[in-house]
Amino acid sequence: MTSSTRTSASPAGLTADLDEAAHRCLVAGFAGTTGVPDELKRLVDRGLGGVILFTRNVRDAEQVRRLTEELRAVRPDLLVGIDNEGGGIGHLAGAGAPEVPGSFALGVVDEPGLTARCADALAGHLASLGITVSYAPVADLQHHPRNPIVRTRSFGAEPALAARHLRAWIAATEARGIASCAKHFPGHGGTETDSHHGIAVDPRPYDELRADLEPFRAAVDAGVPMIMSAHVVFPALDPERPATLSRRILGDLLRHELDFDGVLVSDALEMKAIADRYGEAAGARIALAAGADQVIVAVPDLEVTLACRDAVLGALRSGALSGERLWEAAGRVRRLAGRYAVPSGAVDGWDAGAGLEAARRAVRGRPVPPAVRGAHVVDLFPPPHPALNWGGEDLLTEVRAADPAATGTAVTGEPADPAAVVDAVLRASGDAPLVVATCDAGLHPWQGRLRAALLARRPDAVRVDTGLPEGGALCSYGRGRVNLRAVAEVLAGS
Repeated sequence: MTSSTRTSASPAGLTADLDEAAHRCLVAGFAGTTGVPDELKRLVDRGLGGVILFTRNVRDAEQVRRLTEELRAVRPDLLVGIDNEGGGIGHLAGAGAPEVPGSFALGVVDEPGLTARCADALAGHLASLGITVSYAPVADLQHHPRNPIVRTRSFGAEPALAARHLRAWIAATEARGIASCAKHFPGHGGTETDSHHGIAVDPRPYDELRADLEPFRAAVDAGVPMIMSAHVVFPALDPERPATLSRRILGDLLRHELDFDGVLVSDALEMKAIADRYGEAAGARIALAAGADQVIVAVPDLEVTLACRDAVLGALRSGALSGERLWEAAGRVRRLAGRYAVPSGAVDGWDAGAGLEAARRAVRGRPVPPAVRGAHVVDLFPPPHPALNWGGEDLLTEVRAADPAATGTAVTGEPADPAAVVDAVLRASGDAPLVVATCDAGLHPWQGRLRAALLARRPDAVRVDTGLPEGGALCSYGRGRVNLRAVAEVLAGS
């Protein structure tokens, strides 16, 4: 219900309108695929701004549609969002998500019209499910070789390239009535730490950081309605606090220099860069005071969301967070909801083949080896990132679909006895051609060691990279299903 019709008592010392404004500034995760938890309903009734869905909320397309309808039945202007970058981000795999490569492959092809077709497919699918907020695209530049989290989620390292693909993505998403969100401001691509796991620091001087701002500047110029902050410390900008909690970065840089007046949303507060140093509740209070308009609490435990809410309400009572700052934030969220919260109705179809076309062009636009039919494929890759919800794709399945005579061995994570793995692979492969695939072996030295041991005994083996290119190998530029299918087709000569 809206503040004008609220009848329930508000917390002591706060008006009902201010209480609702505080709730507007929160985005909550929750558990389950059917039914809205009672505690979540109470939060929505008090004004909760949005919910974020994950794989844990997805069984199939019809179920997701029912769930989004149930959520909006509690309050129609509730924003319903999801991470929807394409590539290996597989939250909606069970709901029939279009198969689209990650952004790096789109940057390799470098045809903004094709990027727009891929973004349109993703956005059209969201609209068909009743999801109207997409926490994508990634605007980070991938230029640090040991960056552990951006990599093929980025369009590339060149600001101008990233800018033109961001503009194409944002326009296509907007045309579907879906709110896009450029992330992670002012850039996560220059760090060696994943902010999911700890404090990430980008030590570069301001003159070098300016290039990372250009994709965000392009996104603002393209009318992006949302920007997500990074849990990264930039000593050249603010030596004390990560961007999410920094008034200098969120206010002086984003609001004033880049002139962004849309909704500024935090990355998830339970990420260790915030939770371990500040705690989620303090993080929510500090982020809103620093200039964020919404904070995401993605964990399904609603007690964490309630603790964040209570910290915000307590800061309002004490004066640590001004009512004026909260009104400003809640006003932006209301305007966003007015444009995007309610699905637009009938959804036109999309180009279901755009993603595979893009993936094929990324692979086949580079030098490719002769076909190796009947090969034994060794797929070395790290355990999937838990926060990104891997969609279940693997190279062996795609190779066998293109070449039923192929065999293979998958190794995910460092083996206890690498020599035994090498011996087993060579026994299994026999005289068949050997393909050795790695995924970001520079970040995961065990892959490089296994690859070297295999190549020492089989120097004729074909090398494949399924992450960023590392030189001298056939590269898929990502581990999304269509990325792997495209490289499998080249291997099979199909």
